[in-house]
Amino acid sequence: MLLFPNIKINLGLYITGKRPDGYHNIESIFYPVQWREAIEITNRAVEVSGFSGITAEIESGKVRFMSYGIPIPGDAESNLCIKVYHLLEEWFNLPAIDIHLLKTLPIGAGLGGGSADAAYTLRALKEFFELRISDAEAKDILAKVGSDCPFFWENKPMFVYGRGERMRPIDLDLSAYYILLVNPNIHISTKEAYAGVRPKPPGIDLEMIPSIGVEGWKDVLINDFETSIFPNHPSIRGIKEALYQNGALYASMTGSGSTVFGIFKEEPNAEMFTDFVTWKGRLTF
Repeated sequence: MLLFPNIKINLGLYITGKRPDGYHNIESIFYPVQWREAIEITNRAVEVSGFSGITAEIESGKVRFMSYGIPIPGDAESNLCIKVYHLLEEWFNLPAIDIHLLKTLPIGAGLGGGSADAAYTLRALKEFFELRISDAEAKDILAKVGSDCPFFWENKPMFVYGRGERMRPIDLDLSAYYILLVNPNIHISTKEAYAGVRPKPPGIDLEMIPSIGVEGWKDVLINDFETSIFPNHPSIRGIKEALYQNGALYASMTGSGSTVFGIFKEEPNAEMFTDFVTWKGRLTF
């Protein structure tokens, strides 16, 4: 079973309050973007000596996880794909499997790549073993894995709130536009991102964003994390400014990571960002 997890961008990101459980409440619009990597579920192989290019191998119970491409830090306790398998084991008697992940997306970049991998692992397991899991049950499982994970089960434009696990659809179609994502290979930790943020109510009703139009977002649609991250990483601020100089209608950092994106009416030129990891394409979903 081979699937191709995609990423998301944040259109606005407001930190609205600190929760009793230690998390923060947010409001944002998540929008899917078709920059993808690959994940495959197979029956357990006897040995892995025939697999080349493995950058990480983790075994936990009946699941073995192997990644290729960009090295993934962490152990079985922090691996989201393995967490999904073990949560499903509480419901079903699953056989032993191998999970193969070709990791091509930057890590800690605010793109939701790990959350997408978890959601697609659940989807692959459901299809591979023909499991009876409702959409509501799937999202409940994913919410236990990570706040962004349930979004990737829906994988369509959503207004999100709470920890990011609560959502409702928003009528927003950006398929007439292009996107250019620029990642400077800077890892932003959650602790660093929240260090300079002061929770406050959002200055705009995000569900009104479609009626404003992309051309009007520059002065009203804010990512609160830019306040804490830009002073420490002026190169990230520089990318945002360069995107506007390059003709972006709207540019912003996405999530709490270092990736910055620009939305363009015409296909953008990425030549000025040759020192960074970039991806461009239509904003279809």
